[in-house]
Amino acid sequence: MAISHAERLLQELGITEPDEIDLEAIAFHVNARVRFRPLDGCEARIIGHGDEAIITVKADSHPRRKRFSIAHELGHWHHHRGKCLACRLEEYQPRNALSPERAADGYAADLLMPYYLFKPLARQQGKLTFKVVNALAEIFNTSRPATAIRLVESDHSPAILVCHGPKGRKWFTRAPSVPQKWFPQDSLDAESFAFGVQFGRNPDDPNPRKIGADAWFDRRDADRFEVQEQTIRSGPDETLTLILFNDPMMLDEHDKRGSWMR
Repeated sequence: MAISHAERLLQELGITEPDEIDLEAIAFHVNARVRFRPLDGCEARIIGHGDEAIITVKADSHPRRKRFSIAHELGHWHHHRGKCLACRLEEYQPRNALSPERAADGYAADLLMPYYLFKPLARQQGKLTFKVVNALAEIFNTSRPATAIRLVESDHSPAILVCHGPKGRKWFTRAPSVPQKWFPQDSLDAESFAFGVQFGRNPDDPNPRKIGADAWFDRRDADRFEVQEQTIRSGPDETLTLILFNDPMMLDEHDKRGSWMR
């Protein structure tokens, strides 16, 4: 995989450990000054003039949200210099590939969790679970959803990450090794463990559990397979689910359908 612009910047600065990723210092290096102010309606914004910029970040946001906001605005500074942008409130999540927010999010992920540091540390953690997500989130000082997305998209293991709210699926992303034919259903199946976490009082799953693939995928052959499922709460009315593929027969076919949905 080719090194990204953000990763190249980190390597030019000699960053070899996650705790060396000082976003305000990095911003200063690229002529962007960071300030923290009350903001209404957005998490951050950037205003640039010539080769200099000011990044304003919402002062009362969570510290990890602030880090993502700075990294996101640096993504806009790299990709969309010369524009004034007010960013939406959503946390990092899969977006339309052509969206300016997608480009800025990708830059932010590369800056906060560069693959040259992230992948070796992820491999040391063992089997993909939310325990591993939490450990990496602590190491990189990033949010749990952003870390989970990065871990799945890094192809640590064949897996799909799905986010649900009260009205159904909000978004999902898959590992490159998972065929695109495995497209999760819009609504949670009542037989899934996730249903009890999202709509009942069931606690977060401490570990992945086996379940029939037809609880997650509306395909004629889904009832032939089993997957593993682990669900946690990620907000007052939102859950994240890891769907793990352990059967090699599920991974041997590919098609060309899209890999994400808002």
